[in-house]
Amino acid sequence: MDLNPLLVESEAKILFVIADGLGGIDSGGRGTELEAARTPNLDQLARQGVTGLAYPVAPGITPGSGPGHLALFGYDPVEHNIGRGVLTALGIDVDLEPGDVAARGNFCTLDSHGQVVDRRAGRIDTGECTRLVEMLREIRLDDVEVYLEPVREHRFLLVLRSKKEALGAQLDNTDPQRTGAPPREPHARDESSQATASMVSEFLAQAREILAGEDPANMVLLRGFGQLPRLASLQESYGLSGCALAGYPMYRGISRLLGMKVMDCGPDLDSEIEALQAAWSHHDFLFLHFKDTDSRGEDGDFEGKVAAIEELDHAIPRMIELQPDVIVVTGDHSTPSAMASHSWHPVPVLISANTCRADGVEVFGETACAGGGLGHLPAKHLMTLALAHAGRLRKFGA
Repeated sequence: MDLNPLLVESEAKILFVIADGLGGIDSGGRGTELEAARTPNLDQLARQGVTGLAYPVAPGITPGSGPGHLALFGYDPVEHNIGRGVLTALGIDVDLEPGDVAARGNFCTLDSHGQVVDRRAGRIDTGECTRLVEMLREIRLDDVEVYLEPVREHRFLLVLRSKKEALGAQLDNTDPQRTGAPPREPHARDESSQATASMVSEFLAQAREILAGEDPANMVLLRGFGQLPRLASLQESYGLSGCALAGYPMYRGISRLLGMKVMDCGPDLDSEIEALQAAWSHHDFLFLHFKDTDSRGEDGDFEGKVAAIEELDHAIPRMIELQPDVIVVTGDHSTPSAMASHSWHPVPVLISANTCRADGVEVFGETACAGGGLGHLPAKHLMTLALAHAGRLRKFGA
């Protein structure tokens, strides 16, 4: 619904703390990673506030990070399905033109049979990524300009800009999302994207030839094809001056797309909190992104994800010292280490504010949150709840 008629001016500050891939499953009798972690500060917030489980998209649907974050910011992720390539481009300050097709790339490792054995090429360092991108800049395609930029570790950006006809961006990923399978052929989902699929096929053929002698990064996978959309900003939608503290390009890109100020900070938590402290007095909505929970989950590293959660918990008092009027802690999706991938499982969420109706939940974890006062809700409603707890919404109707 259009919230503008209900918005109330306020000095109340809202803090969203997003632990990427926070949710998990119990696979070894110790509970989930969140339940196995020592989290006294998050537990205290849960006791003071209200908890529940959030579905980023819908029950049974496994979300990408883009849809997961859009939902957290109150945007319907099905209505606004934005390609990861666009978000990556915005995150590294690449200006897209209308009609450009952007895709997120991974360097990967293929075996002698052409099967993917590592979707991230051992998480090569950014310097190696930069060298390999420079090699791929030799690629030439008819009637289209090819732009390539290194991002971080194994990730890079591909942008196609047509010299003639408009390009469609409705392409399936070439990433098979698992090992033991070959890269997929780019498949167009509509007629206007057929030419784009042919261009991407040629790009991949040349990339395979150029990288043939490299180890471990001897091929690339592409995903998240998309074109620049137009979305209402947080200011337009919710009357909020937003600020993002995120070190990874995609999350910076989402924030920039929604009109947030994106602070300069590294991917480490200390750097993000220092930037949060510096920005605090200038904004009324602040979003802090913590990546390590997702990375360890995708690596299948239960203990590593537990340690990441404990690191975040240890930092919570530094955030509370800033005295947010509302603090929301959750994730954009679940990444159980037992599955080493994103999953469809709902994500634990807590809201802490003076206006909360405490629900009796004593600890912050999936099992406890399943009985919390928020129930099981679509993640897109968290923004409305945060606004309400901040006193930023007036009554609806007579």
